[in-house]
Amino acid sequence: MRKFAMAAIGGTLAGIVATTYVAGPLLAQETDREATVYEQLDLFGDIFERIRAQYVEEVDEKELIEAAIGGMLSSLDPHSSYLKPDDAASMQVQTRGEFGGLGIEVTQEEGFVKVVSPIDGTPADEAGMEAGDFITHVDGESVLGLGLDEAVELMRGPVGSEIVITVVREGEGEPFDVSIIRDTIKLTAVRARTEGETVVLRITTFNRQTTPNLESGLKEQIEEAGGLDKVSGIVLDLRNNPGGLLTEAISVADSFLDSGEIVSTRGRNPEDGERFNATPGDLSGGKPIVVLINGGSASASEIVAGALQDHRRAIVVGTKSFGKGSVQTVMPLRGEGAMRLTTARYYTPSGRSIQALGVSPDIVVEQPRRTAQAEEAEEESAARRTRSEADLRGSLNNDSLTEDEIRQIKEDRERAEKAAELREQDYQLAYAIDILKGLVALGPKQ
Repeated sequence: MRKFAMAAIGGTLAGIVATTYVAGPLLAQETDREATVYEQLDLFGDIFERIRAQYVEEVDEKELIEAAIGGMLSSLDPHSSYLKPDDAASMQVQTRGEFGGLGIEVTQEEGFVKVVSPIDGTPADEAGMEAGDFITHVDGESVLGLGLDEAVELMRGPVGSEIVITVVREGEGEPFDVSIIRDTIKLTAVRARTEGETVVLRITTFNRQTTPNLESGLKEQIEEAGGLDKVSGIVLDLRNNPGGLLTEAISVADSFLDSGEIVSTRGRNPEDGERFNATPGDLSGGKPIVVLINGGSASASEIVAGALQDHRRAIVVGTKSFGKGSVQTVMPLRGEGAMRLTTARYYTPSGRSIQALGVSPDIVVEQPRRTAQAEEAEEESAARRTRSEADLRGSLNNDSLTEDEIRQIKEDRERAEKAAELREQDYQLAYAIDILKGLVALGPKQ
């Protein structure tokens, strides 16, 4: 018994020694790390004082500190940044859907400003800016080496003033200048229209207007069509949609789902993760849906596309999306400024992250670029197609159909020709509508 007790005591002592042996280096490492942090802060203070005292020109201490804070945040990732009081107020205005500027969503890549997407109907869109364009100069001043906020600041200015942006575009041999007149940007979050029997919902951004606009626009188109039975399906056009509010993306996806997960977010700590689920109710009554995306579809638009794709609620058509799979939280700071900090990644219902990969369409469809040669060829082809048997002198009449049947055939042909015209204007949208027609044709008869 005594030997057993001695062995137990020996084991306990060994355990204490072992614990001390392991914990000692960990505590030492933590102490060393804290010492290093304080040394770095002392270094920052030393540099700050030397700049104040010895820089060739007098500096504004407040601007110096703001620049240091901005540099610290922008070193984390392209979407974390410091917002000065004016910028913080401006961002609040943008979420309400009206602000001044050019109308482009930008990010930073390899030191240059990259256009995520131009916003429909804005000066940048009308000037021909495209998703994927690189901005190298603003009014002749290079943006290489500038932080994203600094580059954006260069593009800001009074409404009505002109700005000249130098653009590098894939497929273009040389950089070229684009002149844009700044204007007040009034966003219509959702534009609704009907093409044949298809309701097209063009969602340009996700702000506080998006869900109300979506609901009212869809309701109006259904009423004009004569009821939901007259609608064959819906196209959700998310092309060049740079994103916006996470809550609105969840709400839009929920509008077409009855149940299941929409998106989940996972932060640094597992307990900070959240899951957002759909609630019963489908605005479309279960009608087939095609979602259109391209390289300018980012963030919130990728959440909607990913959720509907994973639940097999929609067919996704177009090209790979932008691939922004992170969540930014805006945190108010002293002095009315704010910090935009990346706090989580988001995941689609199947558990996949789209960060840097994007949402892959079920059917890849490129939007062809128009060329003068292609337009001439189409005009010649159209001229050849205008002549038919019926145009020949003395051609026989069709004796197998009634006048009503012939009129119906002509009306169907007119609708088909109108759809063909849409292919020339917007090939991707026309393709999406054709897919819906195929789904309806193969589905059960009403």
